[in-house]
Amino acid sequence: MDSDPGGNFSSSAIFKTTVLTVAFTSFYFFKTQKTTFLFKAPALKHDPVVVKKNTPPPVKKKKRTIYLTFDDGPNKGTKNVINIVKKEDIPVTLFVIGEHVYGSQLQLAMYDSATACNLFEIANHSYTHAFENRYREFYELPDSVVNDFSRCADSLHIRSGIIRTPGRNIWRTDSLHCTDIKSSTEAADSLYENGFKAIGWDLEWHFNNEQRLVQTTDEMLAEIDSAFAKNYTKTCDHLVLLAHDQVYIRPEDSASLHNFIIQLKKRDIYNFEQVSKYPGVQQ
Repeated sequence: MDSDPGGNFSSSAIFKTTVLTVAFTSFYFFKTQKTTFLFKAPALKHDPVVVKKNTPPPVKKKKRTIYLTFDDGPNKGTKNVINIVKKEDIPVTLFVIGEHVYGSQLQLAMYDSATACNLFEIANHSYTHAFENRYREFYELPDSVVNDFSRCADSLHIRSGIIRTPGRNIWRTDSLHCTDIKSSTEAADSLYENGFKAIGWDLEWHFNNEQRLVQTTDEMLAEIDSAFAKNYTKTCDHLVLLAHDQVYIRPEDSASLHNFIIQLKKRDIYNFEQVSKYPGVQQ
C-alpha cells in the first residue's frame, strides 16, 4: 500500500510548527525574564530611624533680686540719679525727706519728676531727718518719731507705709524685726505698731566727709556677689543696697553709679525690684 504524500506533508508540517512554537515560546520567555530583570524597579530608600534621647530641659539660673534704694532726696544729686535710672529703665526706691521736698522750687520739681515716672517708688525717710541728724535725741522720744514720719506721709501723700529710719539700720516687716542700736528699739516698735514697715539695708555704698564715693564700682560688684554667695543678706536671694542722692552730684561719681547699674544688668542672675516687692512688706 502506497503511503499518502499528503499525510507525510501534514506530519512534517505539524512537527516543524511544533518545534518553531516551542523555540519561539522559550525565546520569548527568556527575553521577558531578562527584560524584567533589567528594568526591575529600584528598592525604596528609607531614612534611618533616629531615636531621640529624653534629655532634661536646661536648668534656668536662679534669679537674685537687688533693691536699689536712694536716701535723703531730693537734693543736688537727685537729678543725676533720676536721669540714670530712666536711661537704664530699672525700678528703684527713693526714700525722701519731707523738708527737702519743700526746700526749694527745684527740689519740688525733682520730686514731681520722680513721682510722674513708675520706675520710681517714693518711700518715707521722715520729715526732719531725725531733727536734722540729732539721732539720739530723736529716738529717745518714740511718740515724736511716729509723728515725724506721719507728718511726712501726710504732706507728701505717701500711702504705702514703707519707711527708712534716719541713721539707723532698722527692719520692721511681717518677717523681719532687727534693730542695730538697741536704744532705738522702742521707737522702732512704735512705728511698726502704727502701721509703718521699716526697711533697712544689707549693703551700703559709703561716702566720705567730702561726699565722695568710697568703694569703686568693681568693689561694690564684688561685695554684692559675696553677700549673695555667703548668704549675708537679711533674706536669702534678696539684697537691699543703700545709696545717697547727694553723692552723685559730681560727673565722676554719677558715672560710677551708671556703670555700676550697667554691669549689674549684664549679669543674668540679678534682677531689680522696688522695696514694696520685698518679702514681708506687701500688705
